[in-house]
Amino acid sequence: MATVNKNLSQYDKNTVPNAKDFRFGIVVSEWNENITSGLYKGAVEALLENGAQQGNIISWDVPGSFELIYGSKRMLETQNVDAVIAIGSVIQGETKHFDFVCEAVAQGIKDLNVQTDIPVVFCVLTDNNLQQAIDRSGGIHGNKGTEAAIVAIKMAFLREQTK
Repeated sequence: MATVNKNLSQYDKNTVPNAKDFRFGIVVSEWNENITSGLYKGAVEALLENGAQQGNIISWDVPGSFELIYGSKRMLETQNVDAVIAIGSVIQGETKHFDFVCEAVAQGIKDLNVQTDIPVVFCVLTDNNLQQAIDRSGGIHGNKGTEAAIVAIKMAFLREQTK
């Protein structure tokens, strides 16, 4: 398991650019809200800790992880952001629905990164059970939302540096 020996919330602040001049979009799935709210909290805290201004963080909710693609696309088209973080949680159930949703969301976020000039960060937990999701959304493995925010800052900086 990739996160068993890694805390998702730990990073070297000296390697993170100052985020004060960037605008960030966060699109959050309401499905598994007990998980996605923790991811969202971790992302916002990390953005603010690294200089982002509260007024430069735009947040939208969408019903589920599948809808993150459209929500992220509209965020890119309408909000003049430097990066978007797509936050969701899909937990394995008894049917193949898990596989279809995970694959579609991963491919959809990938497509946005290929089709647009603004990075979209994949912060969608795809866990086998609820405990794994809890562990990665502020639990014993830290917070994937924190990690996604750091990625968003670094990618916004890369975009700015390569214009």
